[in-house]
Amino acid sequence: MIAGILNVTPDSFSDGGRFDRPRAAIARGWQIAEEGAAILDIGAESTRPGADPVPAEEEWARLEPVLRGLRDLPIPVSVDTSKLEVAERAVDAGAAAINDVTALRADPALAGLAARTGVGLVLMHMRGTPRTMQLDTAYSNIAAEVRGALADARRTALDAGCKPGQIAVDPGLGFGKSVDGNLELLARLDEIAALGAPVWVGPSRKSFLGALLGVGPDERVTGSVAASLAAARRGADVLRVHDVRETRQALDVEGAIDAIDARRAGDVRGARPPARPQAAGGRG
Repeated sequence: MIAGILNVTPDSFSDGGRFDRPRAAIARGWQIAEEGAAILDIGAESTRPGADPVPAEEEWARLEPVLRGLRDLPIPVSVDTSKLEVAERAVDAGAAAINDVTALRADPALAGLAARTGVGLVLMHMRGTPRTMQLDTAYSNIAAEVRGALADARRTALDAGCKPGQIAVDPGLGFGKSVDGNLELLARLDEIAALGAPVWVGPSRKSFLGALLGVGPDERVTGSVAASLAAARRGADVLRVHDVRETRQALDVEGAIDAIDARRAGDVRGARPPARPQAAGGRG
C-alpha cells in the first residue's frame, strides 16, 4: 500500500511551504487519495536533519483545520507526531493512526493512547533527535541494531495494551543513517519484516538518493520510485512517498508482470505434473 505524504509545514526538506496553508493542504490531501494512496500521512512538524522542535500548540494549529477539511476523505489518515497532546486531539478529530518517528522514546504514553482507542501505531527507528541524528551514523550491524530497537519499542507498546495488529514498524531511512546504511537497510529489509509486524518504509526524496544521483529533492522522483520498488520486493507493506501517482503506476506495472509470471508457473505445473514415486521393487 501507499501512504501519501502531506507536510503542512513551512520548512520540510522537500515540500516545505507548498502546503502550509489549509486550503492548499486540503486540496493536496484529496489529490493524494485520487492518485491511489491507501493512507494519507499528515505531518505538521518538520523532522528533517537539524530541525528544531515545534511547540504542541503550534503543531496542532497547523493540523486542526486540515484534519477538519479532510474529515470526509475516503482513505484513513495517520498523523505524524510524537506528542501525546497532539495525538489525542488528532484521534478525537478522526485520525486512524499515529506515526511516531521516535518509537515511543519521546513519549511512551502514546502506546497507552493507541491501546485505549484502537488506532494504529507506527514505530520508527531514529538515533537521537532530528537536530542530532546525523552526528552519529556508525553501526556495527545496522539491520540487527535497528531490528532490535524496533522489537523493544514494539514490546513496550504490547505491554501498554496494544494488540499486535495495531503496531507497524519503520526502519527510519534517513534518520541517523549514512548513505551506505540506508542502502544496507533496504537490501536487508527482510530482516526487519521478520519481526512479524507490518513494515512501513519511507525512501521518498531522501538525501541518500540525492547523494547517489547527484540531484536535489525535486529531481529524486525516479530514484524514489526505484527504492520503493526495491523495498516492496523485500517485504515492505506500506510505502510512504511524496510522489503517489508515479509510485502507484510503477507498482501496477510490476504487479501485472508478476501476474503473468504466476500464470506461467501455473501452466508449467499443469502441463508437467510431477512423476509419482515408485515403491522399491514395484512395477512402473
